[in-house]
Amino acid sequence: MPVKSKTESWVQTFREQLKSFMAPKAAWYVQESRGKIRLLVKEDGKTQTLTLENDWSLKGATESIKRISLIYKNFYSDLGNRSLEKSATVVHKSSSNSEIDFKELFIEFRAFCPSASEETWNKSYVPVLHIAQELLERSQKKPQNGEELMTYSLKKWEMGSRSRQIARRALQKFLDWAILRGKLPRQYAPVQMKETLKKKRIGYALREDQILQLIASEKDPRWQFNFQLLAVYGLRPEELRFLVIKDGIRGKELWTTYEKSMGGTKGQKTEPRKLAPLLIKDGKGFINWNLQERLEKDEALAPIGKEGKASDALKTRLSRNPVWNKFKKQAEKQKEVLVPYAFRHRYAKIAHSRSVEMNLSIKDIAFVMGHTVEVHQQNYARFMPEDTHAKFEKQLAA
Repeated sequence: MPVKSKTESWVQTFREQLKSFMAPKAAWYVQESRGKIRLLVKEDGKTQTLTLENDWSLKGATESIKRISLIYKNFYSDLGNRSLEKSATVVHKSSSNSEIDFKELFIEFRAFCPSASEETWNKSYVPVLHIAQELLERSQKKPQNGEELMTYSLKKWEMGSRSRQIARRALQKFLDWAILRGKLPRQYAPVQMKETLKKKRIGYALREDQILQLIASEKDPRWQFNFQLLAVYGLRPEELRFLVIKDGIRGKELWTTYEKSMGGTKGQKTEPRKLAPLLIKDGKGFINWNLQERLEKDEALAPIGKEGKASDALKTRLSRNPVWNKFKKQAEKQKEVLVPYAFRHRYAKIAHSRSVEMNLSIKDIAFVMGHTVEVHQQNYARFMPEDTHAKFEKQLAA
């Protein structure tokens, strides 16, 4: 058996290291070319080659691993260039310390995010991007890597808060975009940050009698109409702005055309949906406020501010109501929080309490509320009927 030379040994290790981050059948090879490392790629029936500045040696191989991995990633990116030379140029550019034109950079990135409305862009992207810009333009104490850049950029947001999660996603999306295209040095590649999530508050669900008290305490009939619609149809506050009457198979139907971002899924939004009423019930039975018919007759709703600010307008109105503030204290005693979504929480709770008599599944309830089963389970699992405690309660009847 022939003895392998030391050179053959490191070459084999080098090639195995490259395979570790490539697809199993990737036709990427390395070979010697005049004492330098040459990349050879076979893709779509074509062969491309590129000679690197790294020496064909153990040291050169070690130094080139990271660069080859970045070239490989860029080559198969969604840019679709499939050019070995262009991918190498992008990677080289992203490693340089050339001056960055952030104004132009943000304009390009804005065009890359067409699904973000102007309000979302200004609220969720602009603040954190400007902080990152200030950090990168420092002459001293500039972040040395992606972890430092993200840590310092997110410092103003409370750890575990929803606003911090949104800012982190926006910054990570920007860094991924910029580095892949050679707009920023690759040393600022984003990292997965471990954070302690803030404990989610439990939303209080208004009872039937509380909703009736709240409506009775409201002097403006337009706001009474708002409260009735929110409770009976389980609406998000913003959906009051998007109510329409459509011609359905069995007559007139009430729909909301509001489309809400699904969160985390690029460009996807919730679909417009037909609404299903869950009537308020008092000691005499169900109360029919004829809400759809009143909308058909164009009865006025109370104004709910600028688009996207309906929840704020509702919160302001409710905060001035003594009855609402009384319920708020009751919620606090239960370690829960009373928010404008309390009407929607009531809808979920009542839907589950009537699920047996109405033959409703979790999927049915999630569908009419306009979100996925997963989202429903995350937010309303506490309302889902369970038999465990009922088994214990049987002893009281024995």
